[in-house]
Amino acid sequence: MTNNRPYNIFETALKQFDRSSDILGLDHSLREFLRVPMREYHFSLPIYMDDGRTITLMGYKVQYNDARGPTKGGIRFHPQETIDTIRALAMWMTWKCAVTNLPLGGGSSGVACDTHILSQKEQERICRGFVRQTAYITGPDWDILGPDLMTSPQHMLWMLDEYETIHGSKSPGFITGKPINHAGSKGRREAPGYGVVIAIREALKEMGIDISKTRASFQGFGSVGQHAVQLYQQMGGVVTAISCLNHIENTAYTFRKKEGIDFDKILSITDRFGEIDKSKAESLGYECLPGETWIEQHVDILVPAAIEHQIRIDNVDKISSQVKIVAEAANGPTDPEVDPILNQRGILVIPDILANSGGVICSYFEQVQSNMNYFWSKDEVLSKLDAHLTSVYIDISNYARSSNLPMRDAVYNIAIDRVAKACQERGWVTG
Repeated sequence: MTNNRPYNIFETALKQFDRSSDILGLDHSLREFLRVPMREYHFSLPIYMDDGRTITLMGYKVQYNDARGPTKGGIRFHPQETIDTIRALAMWMTWKCAVTNLPLGGGSSGVACDTHILSQKEQERICRGFVRQTAYITGPDWDILGPDLMTSPQHMLWMLDEYETIHGSKSPGFITGKPINHAGSKGRREAPGYGVVIAIREALKEMGIDISKTRASFQGFGSVGQHAVQLYQQMGGVVTAISCLNHIENTAYTFRKKEGIDFDKILSITDRFGEIDKSKAESLGYECLPGETWIEQHVDILVPAAIEHQIRIDNVDKISSQVKIVAEAANGPTDPEVDPILNQRGILVIPDILANSGGVICSYFEQVQSNMNYFWSKDEVLSKLDAHLTSVYIDISNYARSSNLPMRDAVYNIAIDRVAKACQERGWVTG
């Protein structure tokens, strides 16, 4: 019988958690405590529109677990935003901070809105309204915000300004992803995408493969995808296909050049949402294929860098036998049911909470700089990112091999064990 239930991303996050809990043999009380957020908030945001109307949007904030430090997580603006998405992202951020050994917990926030159809002033009102609803449950010592889907440095600055106005003091550590000239960190824009490629580089080293001999296909060309493509090509890799959404047609296309994509040229015909201009791409000689064909390309590396649930039972067989690595730049792009198939085929999956951790690592660096009021150069930031993430990757890879575990199980086991021990040590839960 076909299952027609809508996909629920939080259920995917729970399946991953339950699997590692079984492997770790977590006590029942610990398992039950870690399966649910410590705190979550739902609120309405009445927003005055430019045409004189007032609309009411829904906002969400989840502080999943703060046993290891203040909760840290992005805020996203998306028309289909749901509390389950925010719960899943907050849970994953908890594990992400733990596996990268940052002194932070995990959280996430969101507003159900579509920035494509909102003016700058309307977006500013949403940002300020969100902060007015959350100003007394967040802060640099309690819950730190940052950018996520459809939010930018300008959004972060509006939020910071509103927070400081409410509290009557300067608090740049309240939020990360700020503009450089407003206590932002150099290297922050590049960090999420660069982190993906650092992980790919280390995986290829262990495989004994020269990165310059590899080819890759990307799904998604937003900030993460763009900077990942850029660094991958700088290291000598060849990108042959990029898939992205066409907002006007509400469909995705894959743009392919078998000899390799010219990064600067493709970027010049890409808008601020990461959408490649179809007609201009075709005029530059790109093949315009259906969006889902990104997964079928004869490449060594697949990089899902868009949205969740993109590698599934119904399309996993389309992955070429040439593929050696799936690097999850997006959150939750692979259905848990697919993992055994990929493992059996010998494809290394670099899990999302490791592959896309460059963003939160650099956000932590920004928070530290903001709190100290002392700022590092771009080279220093990216060097620190490379050193930190490389060390984390090597430790996880060694653990995976010594324990004879797939990389995803290794990542989750380390992260969940660290959070569970922190909860026990604080006396929150016995077991």
